[in-house]
Amino acid sequence: MQTAKIPATIVTGFLGSGKTTLLRHILDNAGGRRIAVIVNEFGELGIDGEILKGCGIGCDDEGNEREGALYELANGCMCCTVQEEFFPVMRALAERRDQIDAVIIETSGLALPKPLVQAFQWPEIANVFTVDAVVTVVDTPAAASGQFAANPQAVDELRRADPNLDHESPLHELFEDQLGAADLVVLNKTDLADAEALARVTALVREELPPEVKIVQSSQGRLPLDVVLGLAKAAETTIDQRVSHHDHDEDHDHDDFDSYVIDLPAVDRDRLLAALETLVEQHSILRVKGFAEIPGKPMRWLLQGVGRRFDHHFDRAWREGEQRGTRLVFIGQDLDEAALRKGLENVAA
Repeated sequence: MQTAKIPATIVTGFLGSGKTTLLRHILDNAGGRRIAVIVNEFGELGIDGEILKGCGIGCDDEGNEREGALYELANGCMCCTVQEEFFPVMRALAERRDQIDAVIIETSGLALPKPLVQAFQWPEIANVFTVDAVVTVVDTPAAASGQFAANPQAVDELRRADPNLDHESPLHELFEDQLGAADLVVLNKTDLADAEALARVTALVREELPPEVKIVQSSQGRLPLDVVLGLAKAAETTIDQRVSHHDHDEDHDHDDFDSYVIDLPAVDRDRLLAALETLVEQHSILRVKGFAEIPGKPMRWLLQGVGRRFDHHFDRAWREGEQRGTRLVFIGQDLDEAALRKGLENVAA
């Protein structure tokens, strides 16, 4: 029986920086390591997933799961959907821990690494996994030009199109947050940058990093695996000390999260939104997510809030035989479940 924690490497970086190329290099040179891969692909095309499946990762021709199965999360930005998709996947991997030597998570190009690393503090995950390292991949030519991403317009289009995205920050802030969470920075595509540009990007990146975080250079993601894997940083134990543009409340440790699920019958949409806005003002609520039944509507109403901003839309039709109703998840600090329930007592339709 395996007792040591399974190391998980989080690979982050902007769209086009070379995360998938690095991941494919790792898989091609795994040397017998049994690696489970989680790809957080934006949108329905699953382009990165298709590339990886082409390497023989995932299912065989009969649909049977291979060792090192590909887990592709298609619901937008991983840091914004950990509750819905990340935990079930990690639970499934935990059940197969004897068959896994390592986990690699490739985030979307818009992901903030810090909330994902913090998810490894939750006991259910912490008992089995540890964050071996956060590896941030930088598009060297793009950073040298001051754009951070080779195609900033494409990044911006993804940001606007993703209904699950909770952050609409300037690219430089996302870039700094990806560096701020890093245990290792890979300056990729160095073959496409001259010496002066490479020196400029190195200096730019170094400004955002503690001295102990190393910067390595690569072309097409080619690096010795010992440089990327087996760093044993246990990043989940230090992530709360790292500054982020997106810290909701720097006076609290982020392992004190409270989470409450409240079930309700069909609700009046306007009354529910008004009640939620009031609750957010009165309590330290960081996130609200869930769905609701709206009378007379054949579709489920999906809702999510970050701080005081709420996004909502009808996402799909209620399925035949499905139990209709309203379910809300509140995540925050020092929350009073009774007070939350009282604040919602007049929202029923």
